[in-house]
Amino acid sequence: MDVTDILRWQFGITTVYHFWFVPLSIGLSALVAGFETAWLRTHRPEYLRLTKFVGKLFLINFAIGVVTGIVQEFQFGMSWSDYSRFVGDVFGAPLAIEGLLAFFLESTFLGLWIFGWDRLPRPLHAATMWIVHVGTLFSAYFILAANSWMQHPVGYAYNARSGRAELVDFWAVMFNKVQLVTFPHVILAAYMSAGAFVLGAAGYLMLRPGGDRDRVHRTALRAGAVVMLVAGLGVAITGDAQGKVMTEVQPMKMAAAEALYDTEQPASFSVFTVGTPDGTHEKFAIKLPRLLSFLATGSFDGKVMGVNQLRAQYEKTYGTDPGARYYSPSGYVPYIPVTYWSFRFMIGLGSLAALGAALLLWVTRRGRVPAGRLARRWPAFAVAMPVLVVAASSFGWLFTEMGRQPWVVFGLMTTSQAVSPSVSTTEAWISVISLTGLYAVLAVIEIGLLVRTVKAGVPAFEEPPDPSLSGPSDDDAPLAFAY
Repeated sequence: MDVTDILRWQFGITTVYHFWFVPLSIGLSALVAGFETAWLRTHRPEYLRLTKFVGKLFLINFAIGVVTGIVQEFQFGMSWSDYSRFVGDVFGAPLAIEGLLAFFLESTFLGLWIFGWDRLPRPLHAATMWIVHVGTLFSAYFILAANSWMQHPVGYAYNARSGRAELVDFWAVMFNKVQLVTFPHVILAAYMSAGAFVLGAAGYLMLRPGGDRDRVHRTALRAGAVVMLVAGLGVAITGDAQGKVMTEVQPMKMAAAEALYDTEQPASFSVFTVGTPDGTHEKFAIKLPRLLSFLATGSFDGKVMGVNQLRAQYEKTYGTDPGARYYSPSGYVPYIPVTYWSFRFMIGLGSLAALGAALLLWVTRRGRVPAGRLARRWPAFAVAMPVLVVAASSFGWLFTEMGRQPWVVFGLMTTSQAVSPSVSTTEAWISVISLTGLYAVLAVIEIGLLVRTVKAGVPAFEEPPDPSLSGPSDDDAPLAFAY
């Protein structure tokens, strides 16, 4: 394998692994804040118990997410130095703000939330977790702004002397049209992931052999299902908007997602397509007339460009692709089987999870609990919910990044031009094997901690002291760690 292929595998493995934790951190912080706020407003014990339970799951996930995220920073400089040199002036601003503002906001107020149960007034303590959640949103916004620039570069000028893209309009980067549709889509998917996670944990506890079916488990299950269903609808709406913007700025990605080899007007949506092994020709397809035109352009009579016409257009505009051998014989075409199926797995698994949430809300309505065959199969069904959503999110990122190939920055730099020239094949193999092994160990630790925490169940109600009623605390007293 070429060094570029090896390093692409490395970046793909570490990025997809890290992204397992990102949506859960974003969504779980909102759910923890929501449960604590509900407790302050209603004084119902189950909300405080869920705050402590989901809060512990959030802390485990956040800690592992931080560790795995650090590797991403080093890869840019060590494995993709030519890319870093080219985009550093543009990427520097949003990534620096993310680190200095968003991450410090998250970590500082998370510390206050962990150690402040017996020191902060209750409303202020709940506010610290809301601020943590705002920090996660800021972090996501700045990182997605950098990624959206890779999809649709704006607000820059190319310096021929230095060979770099230089930032000339910070706000154009921050409010890139791709960013404005990507951010809500990703955040809603994060809420859906967190809802599924809480639903799965509550469902397992509620109906495992000898499990309790009390109010706290049912509250958690229905809350998770509601978040899943509402967020899932939002994901569908924002995904539709994102598809239209994608067709405008990256028409090749849409053509590859649909295995549309020749331009159609109106264009049919491919439900199922069988192509040649190299993904260059269609052999058999089941299609829905005019649907792709609507999804891509908003009109049932819209024109959608095909792979062959776009490839000819790109070769005329950009010349011969130096990275063509990695993707297709003619260049500028992503690997169609991956883009086609990852697009469908993203939509299919996400839709299936939303339908599952709706089913759970139906069977648990008016205080009911599943009985008969459904009750016996409940643990597997509950655990499947977070797996489906996380898999859908992962396939979504695979589609987003693989569909941009062979570009690392669309229209400006191909992936083969971005790799570090000094990295040897041996070094690349050592790196990818070491990181994959390390991440496998972290996965075992993460899953073990989460499973142990879930099996331990929701903690019993124990009302924390209220500093606003008990008077000033002893400043020399040790901090109370709530977990």
